[in-house]
Amino acid sequence: MKTRTTILISGGLFTALFLFMIGFLAHFVAVNEQDMVNNSYNSRQEILLSQNYRGSVYSRDGEVLAETVMDAAQNETRVYPFDNLFSHVVGYSTNGRMGVEAQANYYLINTNTSLSNKVANDMAGLKNPGDSVYTTLDVQIQQVADEQLSVYKGAVVVTEVSTGKVLAMVSHPDFDPNEIAEIWDSLLANDTSSVLVNRATQGLYPPGSTFKIVTALEYIRENPDSFDNYSFRCPGYFKHGNSRINCYHGISHGEVDFERSFAKSCNSSFANIGMGLDKTAFSKTLDKLLFDKELPLTMTYSKSSTAVSENMTDNDMMQTSIGQGMTQITPIHLNMITSAVANNGVLMKPYVVDRVVNDEGSVIKSFKPQEYGRLMSEEEAGILRELMTAVVEKGTATKLSGLSYTAAGKTGSAEYGTVKGESHAWFTGFAPAENPEVCVTIIVEGAGSGGDYAVPIARRIFDAYFREKE
Repeated sequence: MKTRTTILISGGLFTALFLFMIGFLAHFVAVNEQDMVNNSYNSRQEILLSQNYRGSVYSRDGEVLAETVMDAAQNETRVYPFDNLFSHVVGYSTNGRMGVEAQANYYLINTNTSLSNKVANDMAGLKNPGDSVYTTLDVQIQQVADEQLSVYKGAVVVTEVSTGKVLAMVSHPDFDPNEIAEIWDSLLANDTSSVLVNRATQGLYPPGSTFKIVTALEYIRENPDSFDNYSFRCPGYFKHGNSRINCYHGISHGEVDFERSFAKSCNSSFANIGMGLDKTAFSKTLDKLLFDKELPLTMTYSKSSTAVSENMTDNDMMQTSIGQGMTQITPIHLNMITSAVANNGVLMKPYVVDRVVNDEGSVIKSFKPQEYGRLMSEEEAGILRELMTAVVEKGTATKLSGLSYTAAGKTGSAEYGTVKGESHAWFTGFAPAENPEVCVTIIVEGAGSGGDYAVPIARRIFDAYFREKE
């Protein structure tokens, strides 16, 4: 009797375990189906592509960004009508994949055409049309951003503040995805080539004075009732022990308060501010702002990094306070921080794919705006918006003042390399200042002053955005 009971119990346990494993496997496949299909070792892709031809990629207003063209013999060619313009963000699907072609691969190689169409195509020996994706990308804004960045190396990111939609993403140098198969070997053979790197999401740069947004936030948090009382006399430099920080071109800003320190981007004042910050608290703020953290992105990106700790040297702390030293950031990450400031402290997850449709235009799947979470309080965001508005009205970004719309932002001239004076030009900001709609982040490699080189680019992009709304 005991033996029979033992057998029944054991059988029950093994049955339960078996059912659990089946359930777990079903759940795993359901949750990870896209990753499994997209895996380069999965032959399922080849099976799908033998039955379906790759769907199209569209801009938000319906312009074709990528499509499969077939000749009379049904030979397929992937065509990118805008050539280099969307090279990094839309990407390519030959010799691997990148950009939207990688993100949306699962949808592009699957089909939701009608059963009658599948039967008709099967009888005719034709492939089925893969589903297509509409992106959030705006052709006109992308064109303006690309033209303004011109021959410079660098990147531009344009997002919608309230939703996180990516309206434009430009990276220079670029390439023609129509020719990727022809240039592939030469790109791989060139160890110094960075053409395939999407600088907007993968490029790591010293943020320079744009990082003063972060330093200012920490100062406000540590001095919520007295930050307005801050004052400093700037002689053009700041010395602490054997360490010295100079203002850009050694400019003496004289007597400055907190707002003027930010608006004029006074390195000396911010080095002074940095030396008084609580390093442990600052480290927590950096953690909250996603430094050295995973970003809520579906596109390929690099992690931004910085290093604030109790054992760091005074010189390192001074350098970090003005966005130099060990600090590195991607343009997309800086855009996310700026967007959170514009959006009352709440970060929306940036996204590029808006919806998936079948060959008859029926929506198969929609992607809605999603909150990541709150990076700062509404009050803190409001104070930072006022500071960034002062940068445009009476600081280093006055080339954005006096227009039909208001704007706010922060410029940066980030030193790099070993040659003194070499710097990247940054701007990050939004418009309108009082009710932000669009956020623009720009880096122009090796150009110099952010106010001289990045701000004019931002102005043309803002102009294009508001011109479309007329």
